[in-house]
Amino acid sequence: MPETLIVRLPNWLGDTVMAVPTIRALGKARRQAKLVLAGPWSGLFVDQDLADVLVAYPRAWSGRLRAADTVRALTPDIAVLLPNSFESAASAWYWRAKRRIGFSAGGRDWLLTDRVTVPAPRRHQIDEYLMLLEPLRVRSADTVPALTPPPSNGETRKTVRALLGEVGAAAGPRIGVHLGAAFGPSKIWPIQRIVEFCGLARGENVVPVLMGAPDDEPLARAVMEQIDVANLVGRDRPDLLTALLSELDVVVCGDTGVGHLAAALGTPVVTLFGPTDWRLTAPRGPVEVVRHPTPCSPCFYRTCPIDHPCLRDIAAGDVEERVRRFLAVAGARAR
Repeated sequence: MPETLIVRLPNWLGDTVMAVPTIRALGKARRQAKLVLAGPWSGLFVDQDLADVLVAYPRAWSGRLRAADTVRALTPDIAVLLPNSFESAASAWYWRAKRRIGFSAGGRDWLLTDRVTVPAPRRHQIDEYLMLLEPLRVRSADTVPALTPPPSNGETRKTVRALLGEVGAAAGPRIGVHLGAAFGPSKIWPIQRIVEFCGLARGENVVPVLMGAPDDEPLARAVMEQIDVANLVGRDRPDLLTALLSELDVVVCGDTGVGHLAAALGTPVVTLFGPTDWRLTAPRGPVEVVRHPTPCSPCFYRTCPIDHPCLRDIAAGDVEERVRRFLAVAGARAR
């Protein structure tokens, strides 16, 4: 019987996208094995030809326990654990995986059969995930995540185009402006800069489109009180996110999973980094990183205790210039 390999995916969208090179390398190296991906964002890989089995592994404990039983029934031979949590190692032990590979962290060494030392200094998250394949003697030079966009004539793309039409963005170029960040407010570009950017970006048929979760609706309303832009905040739900990002020409965002997903789909990204370290988690692909270096950055604070200089002082004009460069390249290709 072929061996069964399971990859316990990270819990967050951006980290899951950054795991793509690891998943792809493992699949290529063990072509005869059954590859299982388990994680909250496993559905991202439907129709991506990356795995044989996808298991939704929710964050809620009740659902997670049921998912653990599902994985255990698959009788995995090897578990590669991308999260550094104690829970992920305990789950792999519960699955009865013969080999349990993970970073030596979180007091879980006794649950692992193959321990990988966390590098010092730290590496980019993509490169650290690839380190977890070394016990299997798998290496890869491919370090840029790439995903196939949904088909242009598919239902999700049609649904998204209808939504864009409803908010006045039926035609492009369209610039997605993602407002939120699950990490906390320290990753969010101040509202006045967002308004300034939308004012500069509008015109010549260019349409800024606000994006975000329902929790971002107050921020979206505050922006729209000052400038008239298209608004999909609260309507770009997770099952439509891949299709929406595929319909946009450029995405402007902070250090969020949306930026990683957009870049993996081939949509250019202008990403703003302040409290976190771009060298460790910036998206790879068609990406421009914008920073305003300050003595206190990166601090990794969820809420800035002072006046947020790292993001406040990123000028709207600087971001708009980089967006224009991406649009110019796209226009040249179209001609």
